[in-house]
Amino acid sequence: MEITAAMVKELREMTGAGMMDCKKALGETDGNMDEAVEYLRKNGQAKAEKKAARIAAEGIVRIALDGDKKAAIVEVNSETDFVAKNEKFQSFVERVAESALSTNATELDDFLKDSLAGDSSKTINEELVSQVATIGENLKIRRFEKAEATDGILVDYIHGGGRIGVVVVAKTAVTDDTVKEALKNIAMQIAALSPKYIERKDISAEFIDHEKEIIKAQIMNDPKESQKPEKVIAGMIEGRISKQLKEICLLDQVYVKAEDGKQTVAKYLEEISKKVGSTVAVERFIRFETGEGLEKKNEDFAAEVAAQIGG
Repeated sequence: MEITAAMVKELREMTGAGMMDCKKALGETDGNMDEAVEYLRKNGQAKAEKKAARIAAEGIVRIALDGDKKAAIVEVNSETDFVAKNEKFQSFVERVAESALSTNATELDDFLKDSLAGDSSKTINEELVSQVATIGENLKIRRFEKAEATDGILVDYIHGGGRIGVVVVAKTAVTDDTVKEALKNIAMQIAALSPKYIERKDISAEFIDHEKEIIKAQIMNDPKESQKPEKVIAGMIEGRISKQLKEICLLDQVYVKAEDGKQTVAKYLEEISKKVGSTVAVERFIRFETGEGLEKKNEDFAAEVAAQIGG
């Protein structure tokens, strides 16, 4: 199968690996993108997380609240940072968030057919089209999600003027200022360190087994590490998977405000629970980062790739 510059470009964005490594991986896997990602990971040339998830795109995240019981979070994209900072654009996104708070829709296409908050004469999509015509840039309502606290409260946090938005839902019988401040701190933690799960029990055994296979392949492809005794290799695998899980599980992460630099989020919540006399537990969180998985315009990149790989 012919390996094109566009394929190399896509794989490079997904993995962060070098262009020649990407070309080789695609050649070894007959152009199968998923298998090429696995090939690069096993050979230690790609990271576990896709680099594309960190590529920036413009726009903002906004959150609408109904007290401390309900929330809706939305992401709306623009072509430029200039528009993202525009007051008219931001006002539009806030109305989209308010609309999401009251919608019964679960899919984006259905949500766009809803009436816009504050103006029942037009749908959200109609107002979007109007905003595009007025602002002069392509705008996109990319995603929305709702949250509700049925046995506790929720808090929100916006970072960087709307670059990241977080909603944390907690189960707690006490909802005083101490608890709210603690949950706001947890929301800041999520914004900063981007966990994928609350705790390890939320992770499937299949995911863990798959990651262990990747780690083992990396070890066996290392000339020095592969020569170590089987028992030592098994210990290395367990150690590395444990470290990886600590990074992606909220409760296992080191609390960003820990005075000793060691206290985990789980221990911090235990401390707060003891202080208020009631268990405070995170039930759910939502984290939107503007532009996750999106690519900024770069018309010359494919040509650059083609030149470096010889077509």
